[in-house]
Amino acid sequence: MLTVLRRAAAGATVLALLVGAAAPVLAAPGGTGGEGETPLVRDVMESASRGFLQARAAYQRSRTAQERLDGELVALERQRDAMSAEVTRVAAAGYRAGRLNIASALLRSATPDAFLDRAAALETMTERENQRLRDLNRARAQVERARRQIDAEARQQRLQLDTMTRKREAAQRLFRLAGGSDFGDLVTAKIPVAARAPGGADGDWPGQGCSVGDPTTAGCVTPRTLHALKEAKKVNFRRFVSCFRPGGPFEHPKGRACDFSVQKGEGFGGDAVGGDKVYGSNLAAFLVSNADRLGVMYVIWYRRVWLPAVGWKAYTEANGDPSSDHTNHVHLSML
Repeated sequence: MLTVLRRAAAGATVLALLVGAAAPVLAAPGGTGGEGETPLVRDVMESASRGFLQARAAYQRSRTAQERLDGELVALERQRDAMSAEVTRVAAAGYRAGRLNIASALLRSATPDAFLDRAAALETMTERENQRLRDLNRARAQVERARRQIDAEARQQRLQLDTMTRKREAAQRLFRLAGGSDFGDLVTAKIPVAARAPGGADGDWPGQGCSVGDPTTAGCVTPRTLHALKEAKKVNFRRFVSCFRPGGPFEHPKGRACDFSVQKGEGFGGDAVGGDKVYGSNLAAFLVSNADRLGVMYVIWYRRVWLPAVGWKAYTEANGDPSSDHTNHVHLSML
């Protein structure tokens, strides 16, 4: 019984951290100062997202390298086979001619100069054959080296797939403990494509500091966060937004998070309905669909959380107010 109570208490604690006002990213938009957060859940969410994306980027790089090596191996094998056929042909011709015939030809030379000329020609022919053998051995070594590299890339891919699985399972455990459940993708008729943020072409996003001015507050944001904000506005998600917020160790004070209000006018208001809710769903779908191009860590909207490792997850309990339930704004956290 004690174990059950402890498990229930742990689940309630994690749920409160994940979706309640105490968690920094889920706190009321626009709040300032410390938010009483515990790093555990925040660290798990960031570690799962960042670790998953890094492993996926490494996996994709390895796949690309293996495809290149596969093509090189085919070319090397063709080159080796052609060289092998040539060496075999020359060896067969030499066997038919025989060493005695070659020696006889030298001895039949009419003059010393002719003898030397024939000897030089024979030496040249022998060196040419030896070079063919060296080339063949080199081609064989290149084939074996390419095969070893392909095997190494295959091992690397298995390693990264294992890492992706572990990160996905870590996020799944977090949501199960918090009472979360699966939720399908948000679908809109047509989702615009965002311009890719600088620095993440291979999917491995380097860290950035809060180094540029935040156009929504008097604070700062990372260049990647500013890029995402501009891309959202470019496709007409232009309602009230608040990004930087002082206090606390997590995304808002680091300039890596924005809260997008879904109501018209200033502020965040109550639960979104009708067109406001459609606006929020379309915005969330845009951010998620372009996550790989923008460098998104996670998105929260209307009691649902999206992470790259697990997709959308719905949670059933929160603090009951529009801000902590995220029913009046879309939260964006960046890598």
